[in-house]
Amino acid sequence: MAKYKRILLKLSGESLMGDKQYGIDEKRLTEYAAQVKEVVAMGVQVSIVIGGGNIFRGLSGASKGFDRVKGDQMGMLATVINSLGLSSALVAIGQKARVLTAIRMEPIGELYSKWKAIEAMENGEVAIISCGTGNPFFTTDTGSALRGIEIEADAMLKGTRVDGVYTADPEKDPTATKFDRISYDEVYKRDLKVMDLTATTMCKENNLPIVVFDMDTVGNLARVMRGENIGTVVHA
Repeated sequence: MAKYKRILLKLSGESLMGDKQYGIDEKRLTEYAAQVKEVVAMGVQVSIVIGGGNIFRGLSGASKGFDRVKGDQMGMLATVINSLGLSSALVAIGQKARVLTAIRMEPIGELYSKWKAIEAMENGEVAIISCGTGNPFFTTDTGSALRGIEIEADAMLKGTRVDGVYTADPEKDPTATKFDRISYDEVYKRDLKVMDLTATTMCKENNLPIVVFDMDTVGNLARVMRGENIGTVVHA
């Protein structure tokens, strides 16, 4: 029996690069698709939001002279490319998927609504929700929090290359220690970069737990669903 019945899985665009410097690593994409299919087979309803940082990041574009609004819109389009890639990888292994976009762009994807996403999940499809919130100045973290709350997910899972939340960046500080559980308030107090503040506040106010775990280790998504003690749970 899976620990969560319905989840919002947030994947970073950078993680799709795998060992590449840019774009999409087909091997990593296939591994992610297989992990998602595995938990759908466990009876979990899955929706996914993917970032676009492997292709274009609006904020870094703005620092190089791009108009911030146009830069963020370019970032939204990058999330659509990643969503189409993951959708294709899922369908290739026999897992139905539907791409929804926060900005109207048929026939690339259907215009997102809460009810379309829930209908897709209840029909055994993976709902891949792209374009973030559809607005500039909001990150895909915030888009994930918003969609997770809207679709009434039991938890938001943040799949990263790090195996949880630490007292400091474990890639820079060898003395950093990992939390098994941590409250939203503690995240604020310690100024930990779990997600941006807007996303974290939304999850706190709507009592949506966040599970931060290492998605790059194959099988970890199913381990979280089985309730194994991996990653970090951020809770009220």
